[in-house]
Amino acid sequence: MSNLKISMNNPDDVEKSLKSRTLRICVVGIGRIGLPTALSFAKSGLHTVGVDINEELVQTINSGIFPLKDEPGYEEIFKDVIENKNFSATTKIEDAVRDSNLILLSLPTPMDGNNIPDYSSLRNVATKLSEILSPNSLVIVESTIEPGFIEDEMISIISKSGRLKIEENFFIGVCPENANPGEILHDFTNLPRLVGGINNSITKIIKMIYSFVFSVEFIEMPNCKTANAVKLTTNVFRDINIAFISELSLMFEKLGIDTNKVLEAAKKKYNFQVHYPGAGVGGPCLPINSYQLLNTARRAGVKLNIIESGRKINEKMPEHVIELTQDAFKECNKSIEGSDILILGVSYKPDVKDIQLTPAKHIIKKLKDLKANIHIYDPYFSSTQVFGINVEENLETTLLKKVDAAIIVTGHTEFKKFAVSDFGFMRTPILIDTRGIFDPGEAKHAKLIFRGLGRG
Repeated sequence: MSNLKISMNNPDDVEKSLKSRTLRICVVGIGRIGLPTALSFAKSGLHTVGVDINEELVQTINSGIFPLKDEPGYEEIFKDVIENKNFSATTKIEDAVRDSNLILLSLPTPMDGNNIPDYSSLRNVATKLSEILSPNSLVIVESTIEPGFIEDEMISIISKSGRLKIEENFFIGVCPENANPGEILHDFTNLPRLVGGINNSITKIIKMIYSFVFSVEFIEMPNCKTANAVKLTTNVFRDINIAFISELSLMFEKLGIDTNKVLEAAKKKYNFQVHYPGAGVGGPCLPINSYQLLNTARRAGVKLNIIESGRKINEKMPEHVIELTQDAFKECNKSIEGSDILILGVSYKPDVKDIQLTPAKHIIKKLKDLKANIHIYDPYFSSTQVFGINVEENLETTLLKKVDAAIIVTGHTEFKKFAVSDFGFMRTPILIDTRGIFDPGEAKHAKLIFRGLGRG
C-alpha cells in the first residue's frame, strides 16, 4: 500500500501500514522532546523525518552528531536509525509534510513578557499545514497547550484555506508528552500517556499508532481538551506543592527547624508526596503550565487563587537566596560589593544542560546589581558563556581560593561528590546551599559561614 493512499481515519489502513512499515512520520520541532520522539518512531522501523527551523541543529543531526548528550540511551538509538536511514532532518517543512501521513507537532509554548502563553509557533505551523497537508493525514499535537486550543484555534487555522475539512479529509488529536529532561528514555518506556482525538475513532487510532512505538499504558480521553487539562493539572499540582514546601521552609528557617528532616519523616506517611524547596522553579514546564491554566481561567472568567499564590511564592525564592547571602556576608562584616561570588549550577534542574527560566538568572542579576563579581561553574556548560559570563572549566582549589562565597543553585550530582570542607579554601568562606546537599552541622564543624535554605 502506498503511503499516500493511507486514510488515517481508517483503522484497517493504519494497522496495515504499521505492520508493513509504510506509515511515514513527520515530527515538527526536534528539540529536547521532539528529537527523542522522532528517534523512537524511527527505531520502530517507521520512516521518520524531523523538521526544525534551527539550521545548525539540522546540520548537526545530518552530520551524524547527536546533540542531546545529557539524554542517556538515545545516542545509540540515534546512530542506529541514521545508519539504517530511517531518520533524517530538514528545514523544509513543505517536502516533509507532503510526503507524510502522520504529522507530530512538538513545538515550544513559551511565555511572553506578561506571562501570557505564546502559541505563535503552533499557529504558524498550522497556517502552513492548511496549505501543504496531504488529504487524509492525521495531525497530533504533543506540545502542552491550554484546554480548548485545538478546538478553538488549531482546527480553524488548518481549515482556513478551504482545502481541508475536519473529520472529512483531515484529522487531529493530542498525545501530550510526558517526560523529564535528562530522563526521557526512562519516561518514554515507563510512564503512561494520554491520548485524545477529535472523535472516539481517532482517539483509538492514535492509541494504535503510539502503542506500536511505546510499550506503556495509554489512557483514552473523551476529547483533546480533556487530555490537555489532565496534563496541565498534573504539572501545576507539582508547582503548587513546591510552593507549599518552599513557604514552609521560610518559616522553618526562623524556627530553627531543618526542612529536610521534616520531609524525610513526612514522606514515610503513605499519602504524602514529597517535594523539596529550592532557589526557585524553572524549566519549560511548571512555570509555563501554571500560567497556561491562569490564562485559561481569565478567558473563562474564573480566578485561580491558589495557583496565583503558588507562582508568587516560587518566583520569590531567588530573592530569598539573596537575603541568605546578604545575611552571611553581614555575619563576617564583609560587603557584597566588590566581592567574588561563585554560582554553582545554572541549569534549571540537576544533571541537564538547560537554562530555560532558571532561577540562577535572577540570582546572578541581583548580585550584579549589588556590584558583586560573578563566577560560574556548571559541568554542563563548562568553558562556554552563560548570561554573558565565562563558565569555569572545572571546580578546583585554585578557583575556590579566589572567591569569597559559593552559592549552590542547582543540585547537580557532581556537587554531591565534594566534601563540605573543600569550601574552606575560599577567602571568607561563605557557603549558601539552596538544594540541601550539605549537612549544616558538618558545615559548622568545617568552620564555614553556612546558610542552608530551609535548614533552620
